[in-house]
Amino acid sequence: MKLAEKYNRVNLVTSLVVLVITGIIYYAVIHFILTDKLDRDLGVEEDEILQYVEAYHKLPLPSSYIDQQVSYKELRKGDTVIRKFHYTSYVNAKEHETEPGRSLITSVRLGDKKYGVTIVKSRVESEDLVTAILLITLAVTIILLTALILINRFMLNRLWKPFYTILGQMKTYELARMDDIVHEPTNIDEFKELNHSANAMVTRVRQDYKELKSFTDNASHEMMTPLAVVNSKLDSLLQTESFTEQQGALLEDIYQAVGRLSKLNQSLILLAKIENNLIPDLQDIDIKELMSNKIRQFQELFENDKLSVATNLQQCELRMSKYLLDILLNNLLSNAIRHNRDGGSIELVLQPDFLRISNTGKDVELDGQLFERFSKSTASEGMGLGLAITKQICTLYGFSISYKYLENKHQFLVQF
Repeated sequence: MKLAEKYNRVNLVTSLVVLVITGIIYYAVIHFILTDKLDRDLGVEEDEILQYVEAYHKLPLPSSYIDQQVSYKELRKGDTVIRKFHYTSYVNAKEHETEPGRSLITSVRLGDKKYGVTIVKSRVESEDLVTAILLITLAVTIILLTALILINRFMLNRLWKPFYTILGQMKTYELARMDDIVHEPTNIDEFKELNHSANAMVTRVRQDYKELKSFTDNASHEMMTPLAVVNSKLDSLLQTESFTEQQGALLEDIYQAVGRLSKLNQSLILLAKIENNLIPDLQDIDIKELMSNKIRQFQELFENDKLSVATNLQQCELRMSKYLLDILLNNLLSNAIRHNRDGGSIELVLQPDFLRISNTGKDVELDGQLFERFSKSTASEGMGLGLAITKQICTLYGFSISYKYLENKHQFLVQF
C-alpha cells in the first residue's frame, strides 16, 4: 500500500470518527437546549396560571391551542402531586394526529380545594429544528470529507511528485551509463535532502563500480598471464624429452590442475561481472532460434551418449545479453547431458514465459543447495559454479529458476 493511500485512509477514518462523535455531541447539546427552552415555556405558563388564580380566585378555563393544551383535575383529599417534567404525546385536534410533546404536571390550591394541572406543549417544531440542524451538519460533514479526499488525492500527489521522480530514476538507474539522478524542483527540505543523498550514494556506487571493474580486469589479466605461462612451459616440457610412466602421470595431473584453475578463474570473474552488471550488451533475442542452434551444436554429444531429444519450441523473445544467455543455455544443456545416463532422454520445452529442460538420470532428487557456489555431487567433475552462474544470470534479469524431480526426471524451470 502506498504512503499517500495509507495516509488518506487513516485521515479519512479519523476525520469520519471525529465528525460522527462531534455530531452526536452536537445533536445532544442542541436537543438539551431546545428541551430546556420548552421546560422554561411550561414554567412560564405555570406562573401565569398561579397568578390568575391568585388574582381572580378561580381557575382559568381549560385550553387547547395548536401547540399547547392545559387541563385540570380536582384532587381528592390526601392526594399529592409531585411537580415534574416528562416526555409525552400531544394530540393535535386540528391535524387529527398525535405528535411528540413535553408536559409539566403541577398543582394549584383554590380555597380549600387542590387541583392537579397538566400543561402539554408540542415538540414538533423543536424536533423539526433538530432534524434540520442534523441534516445541515450531515451535509457539511459530507462536503468536508469530499473536499478532504480531493485535496489529499491531488495535493499529496503533487507534493510527493519529487519523491516518486527520484524513486523512478533509482529503479531504472543503470550503473554502466554513469548518469546522475536529476533533481526535481521542490521547496520541501526533506525531498531536497533525499535528492542530495541519492546523488551522493550514486557517486559512491559509481566509484566502487570503477574500482571493482578495474580490479576485475586486472585480476583477469594478472591471473591468466601466469596460467598461460605455466601451460606453455608444460607443453614445451612435454615435447622436450621422454618421461617415465610415473613422471607422465604427475605431469598430466599438473596439466589438468592448471586447466581447472584457469576455468575457475574465468568462472569467478564472470560471476563478479554478472553480480555487478558489468556486461551491459542488451539486445532483443529470438530464444527459439537460439535454442534450435544450440540443439544442432550439441547434436554430436547427444549421439555419443545415445540420448533422445524431444523438443517443443514456441516463439519467445527476450531483451538481455546474448553472451549471458548463451552461457545460461550451455550450462543447462551441458548439465542435462553430463548427469544423464546412456540411452536416456532430454526434453526441451520453450513457451513465451518459461523454458523447461528435463532429463533422465539418477533416480534420486538432487541436493536443494545445487544453485549455491561450489555445490556439487561427489561424482561430478565440474567445479560447482555452472548452476551458480545460471542462477546469477536469472537474478540479474529478474527471472526465476527452480529444480524439481518429477516423473523420474530432473527438471529445471526458468520463468521469464
